[in-house]
Amino acid sequence: MKKQTKGIVFFVFIGGIMMTSAVVIGIPGLFPDELEQEITLTGTPADNFPDEQRAQFCGTGVAKSNAYVKEYKIPTDCTQPLAITTDPHGNVWFAETNTGNIAKFNSITGTFTEYENPIWPENARSMMWGMDYSSDGSIWYTDEAFDSVWKFSIQDENYQRLNYPVEGESLPQRLQVEGSKVIVNDFYGNKITFLDAAQSSEEELTYMSLPSPVPNSVTSGFAIDSDDNLWYTNWIFQQDGVLVRFEQDNYFAALSNSAGPLPPLFDFIQLFKLPLGLNTPNGAAVDLDGKIWLAETSSSYFFRFDPETESFTKYVTSDPTISAYGNASGLIKNPVTRPYWINLDENGRLVFNEQTANRIAVFDPKTETLTEYMVPSKNPGWADCGQIEDCGLAQIFDFTIDGSKIWFTEWVENNIGVVDTSIGLPFEVELDTDQITLGKGDTATLILKVLPLTNSDIPNVTITYSSTAQFSDIVINTDIDQFQLDFDGPRVIRTSITAHENALVNIHKVLIGAQTDEVTISKYVTVKIVQ
Repeated sequence: MKKQTKGIVFFVFIGGIMMTSAVVIGIPGLFPDELEQEITLTGTPADNFPDEQRAQFCGTGVAKSNAYVKEYKIPTDCTQPLAITTDPHGNVWFAETNTGNIAKFNSITGTFTEYENPIWPENARSMMWGMDYSSDGSIWYTDEAFDSVWKFSIQDENYQRLNYPVEGESLPQRLQVEGSKVIVNDFYGNKITFLDAAQSSEEELTYMSLPSPVPNSVTSGFAIDSDDNLWYTNWIFQQDGVLVRFEQDNYFAALSNSAGPLPPLFDFIQLFKLPLGLNTPNGAAVDLDGKIWLAETSSSYFFRFDPETESFTKYVTSDPTISAYGNASGLIKNPVTRPYWINLDENGRLVFNEQTANRIAVFDPKTETLTEYMVPSKNPGWADCGQIEDCGLAQIFDFTIDGSKIWFTEWVENNIGVVDTSIGLPFEVELDTDQITLGKGDTATLILKVLPLTNSDIPNVTITYSSTAQFSDIVINTDIDQFQLDFDGPRVIRTSITAHENALVNIHKVLIGAQTDEVTISKYVTVKIVQ
């Protein structure tokens, strides 16, 4: 496999635009028999793509905005932004995967500064998945094409390339600076690596690698709890996997105090088997109560793990809208949202990107309310759009949280954008119960109230619902699908939930809410199916 394409292979494998096997998008450089295609030289990074693929990979139009999201067009064409972070001064930093540069956006002045990387190979591309700000005034980020970790000094405007430790196949992915350590997960290399952030050599790194307890698996994103335990996942696609807890403080303390043989590494590791349906966990986060949250990228699910009870709870997003996946061919039967990375905001809410729904989601675990913000730019080259207008995906691969703002990148639209969660929502939703018990074949009715929060009518509000149940074990119906929400009073919707007569005994989360073309607001009800 060519080094320059392995990150894009990861994108196709995990990030998946292929919502059905019938929807296949060509990726330049993936296949050795690719035919020569016309390239009109422009003197911009767009020259890395044939003319006919430039709209698909470089963008289709101007930056857009709606009531909650504002986008900004990057001045240089076709930079393909990916990893993103902020500094304490409110500046937004991001990696340009098609130029090898990093860039700064001043959120006060609305201006970009792109810093040319003088040691980047000409015409090279790399998927840069991880980035973080260090308190010494530098930006650290990963580079999969050249197996590197980079450090950019903000004061000196200087790039420093550090060789990432490689044994066989590798893909340095997410990155987090924690004190004197830089932590990186190696997706293909199947390890977590701890780098010495204070090292000064440009050629060698001081590091320690934590090998996977699961042979032939991959190592995904990670999170750190309040006790400084490191949580991450090892998994084999569509087979098996584990959630790993590594007591890093205890291990490094034992390591420094050991005068004899090294302490057994796996004495400091605990494994928890992943449940059915959690096939490709990428993002990981720890909430204020110590619960672990995992984003499941092959589906529309995300999961909570309780370390005290060692139990998993599965949640579901709302379905993607037709504007995201198109389905002009009619072949897409089960579109999914693909939650990708996940993190926590200052109010204890979870934030995650729904890659194939073109949305940024905010979940409040205390009220079990899910708010999903639609990103306005859509690239039709990444969905089954046909002649459908305003359709497609901007490929929102990463985000960072700065107070009430969620900054994100649009890999194929050459934009960065921001969701302002401080902006008031148009309505809120209430359910008259959050717990239902059903026997097989039984039906329960609950009341959904949609309460306006504005002084004007809201046309074209649509009821939305989804469930973690499989094989039609749960059937949901409402007495109305779409309506105008009048500003002077709530709309009441009767909703029936039925357990199929052959349903398995289980506990499910059902998500019910309402959506406009800009935002979806929903609540969960727990449905227990009994004999």
